[in-house]
Amino acid sequence: MSGTLHVVATPIGNLDDLTLRAAEVLRTVDLVLSEDTRRTGRLLAHLGSEVPQLSFHEHNERERTEQVLARLGQGQDLALVSDAGTPTVSDPGMRLVAAVAAEGLAVVPVPGASALLAALMVAGLPTDRVAFEGFLPRRGRARRERLESLATEPRTMVLFVSPHRGAQDLSDLAAALGGDRPAVLARELTKLHEELRRGSLAELVAEAEAGLRGEVTLVVAGAAGSVVVEDPSALVPEVTRAIEGGRSTRDAVAEVAVAHGLSRRALYQAVLQERDQGRGS
Repeated sequence: MSGTLHVVATPIGNLDDLTLRAAEVLRTVDLVLSEDTRRTGRLLAHLGSEVPQLSFHEHNERERTEQVLARLGQGQDLALVSDAGTPTVSDPGMRLVAAVAAEGLAVVPVPGASALLAALMVAGLPTDRVAFEGFLPRRGRARRERLESLATEPRTMVLFVSPHRGAQDLSDLAAALGGDRPAVLARELTKLHEELRRGSLAELVAEAEAGLRGEVTLVVAGAAGSVVVEDPSALVPEVTRAIEGGRSTRDAVAEVAVAHGLSRRALYQAVLQERDQGRGS
């Protein structure tokens, strides 16, 4: 009989946030897959757990996955944890879960603490539709394009912010989204020095320039009046008009996509499909 992979959320600061179920799993599985064995070792010691660990992080996830599949196939039960919070959410584990599922083996969630949800709970911004963006790309084209897409995103956005890049991230967000965009900066959630800073992006930039410490989660209001276009083909006529006005196809697609908060690739594919259908008629 095959084993089960338990994906276990661990505290993001306050140890009392570990669920009873998570504690039981971490005491009874055959092996714990840990992003940092030293950090998880302290948690296991706190629980009185003597379960052995195997390091499992972004640099060895690919090679470790085969070992994990073999152990599960032998009937072992395993727990996957990250340094803090929910595994696979801006943390290692996504490839492993996909591989385990592809083999038809059991994957079980053991939910618990999450900086993403904790920040949303206290932000006071709409939560009926939310876009989780993780960390911004560090530099270059990828960063510019992400910021462009966020400018017209109508949903409340949640981002993780690295303290040493916090001022730059907030400054770039203010420039792309507008300095008056409401936001909440949640720092050190559930910990002794937990702090919530509310204000516009411009105001938060000024505070961040004085220095940020600890784990930071940023919640930003969506663009007012933005409309999500579900079908990219609906925007093809707008692209066509831009091309007829002298824009290149690439520039026309980029401008329309940014204006409507749509993927450039999806819109470009819709334009190509429309052209192909036109040739075939």
